[in-house]
Amino acid sequence: MPRPATILVTGATGTTGSRLVRRLVDAGHPVRAAARRPRPAAGAESATFDWNDPDTHRPAVDGAAAVYLIPPPGTLDPVPVMLPFLDLARRAGVRRAVLLSSSQVESGGPGAGGVHRVLPELFPEWAVLRPSWFMQNLTGQHQHAEAIRRDGLLTTATGEGRVAFVDADDIAAVAAYALTDPVPHNTDRVLTGPRPLSYAEAAAVLGEATGRPVRHRPVTVAEMTARYAPFMPEEFAALLAGLDGAIAEGAEDRVTDEVERVTGRPPRSFEEHVRTAVAAKERTVTAAS
Repeated sequence: MPRPATILVTGATGTTGSRLVRRLVDAGHPVRAAARRPRPAAGAESATFDWNDPDTHRPAVDGAAAVYLIPPPGTLDPVPVMLPFLDLARRAGVRRAVLLSSSQVESGGPGAGGVHRVLPELFPEWAVLRPSWFMQNLTGQHQHAEAIRRDGLLTTATGEGRVAFVDADDIAAVAAYALTDPVPHNTDRVLTGPRPLSYAEAAAVLGEATGRPVRHRPVTVAEMTARYAPFMPEEFAALLAGLDGAIAEGAEDRVTDEVERVTGRPPRSFEEHVRTAVAAKERTVTAAS
């Protein structure tokens, strides 16, 4: 694939999108960083993009040859919202599309699974990234991370199930290759970290790194749905809680080599990620004092 005139990154202010923009810019690629409330990104063009506002679609995609797709958050079936844009993108000259989905969602499944199913029919060059659960969910701005900082509690319906948490930086690295490699990937990739951990084990790692006790509190799927419900549509809350239940049954107890296969280096471990996150917070506190 020739170097794209522009790479459009939707969700450019999000966990993977912001990291992807930095990587692409650092590698010298022209990038349009698009979001509902775009923020200036050094070296990238900013654009307003809202899945629910078609008036923002054509300006965002104009001149783009590749696009990174983050589905609208909290939407149980994003196909009706995303498909018109994907048709527009194809007609506007986009040849390559990379979709962010989930390790627990296969082609044709709920959520992004419907977009996954149609993507190869729409674009000659494509990839679907299906990462495991983000390490940043436990250290960043996620509901879990906030509860850990506030209460020292990590509440899930995962029981003793294990997850090979993956760092968002590793997801962004794979996405950058998927968008720019001369040979299109034309496949879906399940992305994981190097080893599975139960949430109780993850809590212990967090406690050791921060010097504050962190405990995993197991609840039922119904209780987890109720915890999510104030922050999102009820159907989507039930979907997320159900994914916890699937973890309890072993759905995420696996490791793949996809990060190393694509990037040439192994994925970051949860322990390393937590140490880095704690050190970054300490530097921020020191700089502010």
